[in-house]
Amino acid sequence: MQEQTTSIAEFLKKKRRQLRLTQPELAEKSGVGLRFVRELEQGKATLRMDKVNQVLKLFGCELGVIPLDRNKLIANTD
Repeated sequence: MQEQTTSIAEFLKKKRRQLRLTQPELAEKSGVGLRFVRELEQGKATLRMDKVNQVLKLFGCELGVIPLDRNKLIANTD
């Protein structure tokens, strides 16, 4: 069975749309700037984790540590 992974960007877009929120509304409700929300939904690789958690908190989530399979990491570097 293959694991299904969802990026933070995909997760947030889906949740925001389910709640029928615009990006500006999400920014206001979470206390971050609109530019931050846009960059987050576009999958920008470098964002402040505290602000990401500020947005995720609206959906009852937060960033956390996910164990990786070392064998897969080694195999992907070849």
